[in-house]
Amino acid sequence: MPKLTIQGVGEFDIAAGKRLVKALVEDAGTDQLHACGGKSRCTTCRVRFIEGEPESITEAEKETLKAKSVDEAGVRLSCQIVCEEDMTVELISRFEGSGRKDQGTPCADDIEPPPAWIKK
Repeated sequence: MPKLTIQGVGEFDIAAGKRLVKALVEDAGTDQLHACGGKSRCTTCRVRFIEGEPESITEAEKETLKAKSVDEAGVRLSCQIVCEEDMTVELISRFEGSGRKDQGTPCADDIEPPPAWIKK
């Protein structure tokens, strides 16, 4: 079972294969945003990896990060990450202070769109 450490929040054991965005909201109870419902259309679910950043990325995530000019080191979309190894993240896109009416549309269990994995 992978361990998810969220800076300033705590450590959580997460079921292997669970989407990071769902682990952040359901297991850790954070206010992580996910406006597009986890479909890699926006960048509201951004996290910064401190440790354990996956070496692979979906083509959808790569294109979204490029299109939205998000090129900070270690910044990834939590909706496109699968919890397979231990990881430490910092939440950088939260509901608190966002001015949004809610965190976002519920996310499916599986990554959307169907992932095409490439090396980061």
